Amino acid sequence: MGGKKEPFALVWKKHKYKYIMIAPFAVIFIVFTLLPVLVAIFLSFTTFNMVEAPEFAGLDNYVKLMVHDPIFLTAIKNTLFFAIVTGPLSYIMCFLFAWMVNDLPRIPRAIMTLVFYAPSISGNAYLVWKLLLSSDSYGWVNAWLMKLGIVQEAVTWLVKKEYIMPILIIVQLWLSLGVSFLTFIAGFQSLDKSQLEAGSVEGIKNRWQELWYIILPSMKPQLMFGAVMQITSSLSVSQLSIDLVGFPSVSYAGHTILTHLHDFGNVRYELGYACTIAVILFFIMLFCNIIVQKMLRKLG
Repeated sequence: MGGKKEPFALVWKKHKYKYIMIAPFAVIFIVFTLLPVLVAIFLSFTTFNMVEAPEFAGLDNYVKLMVHDPIFLTAIKNTLFFAIVTGPLSYIMCFLFAWMVNDLPRIPRAIMTLVFYAPSISGNAYLVWKLLLSSDSYGWVNAWLMKLGIVQEAVTWLVKKEYIMPILIIVQLWLSLGVSFLTFIAGFQSLDKSQLEAGSVEGIKNRWQELWYIILPSMKPQLMFGAVMQITSSLSVSQLSIDLVGFPSVSYAGHTILTHLHDFGNVRYELGYACTIAVILFFIMLFCNIIVQKMLRKLG
């Protein structure tokens, strides 16, 4: 039989300092994360234009989105393909680069960490790629291809449908060494060196065995956090597409779910419909995070 529940007054007396410590975060989380999610879910069942009061519309927005909005279906296809390619690749890249950088001496390690991390915090990093892939002969890629005789005229990289998604994937991978990369660096720095020494005594023969049997199980929290960050970033690409290939992109080749949300939320001000898109994206992210977390829990 279960024990009796302690009265709240007694629980508060025992743990009041813990509650006080977490109160600021709890308030911020509720006000700026939980409430907006609940409001968005409510508004997704309404028609709302920010001027008039919301009007209840039932499931009309969801039916329209999934059945009568072919551009949204294109956006889902683009987003999922983009995420399936960039999510795992960027995650592996973050881990492998962090693993390699961690073995460097302190000063070179700090320099290389900054080199890898810098693109992700540069707000105008896409300008480098616009310069490289400019669709005239002044673009660096076109200039070199024409100089080497590989092409006779400038290639329209950013306005040709078949090039748009591969370019977005390449640029996203270049930008992906951000928070997850720093998290993995911190995880490597916090490893218990005695475990590595014990592993060598117990028969660990090479770096790969050390990675599989000691490092990965010891870095579960960092691996979990990194997975959440990479899933979120790969499913929420919008500004990169708008900056590089325009809005809307040619034949909607670079159109993503978040770009579609931007269209209805920030351009058309159909907030009810935009919230419907946001809710769908939220549950896709939630589902992907649950699957990945279950996989990572099996490590070790």
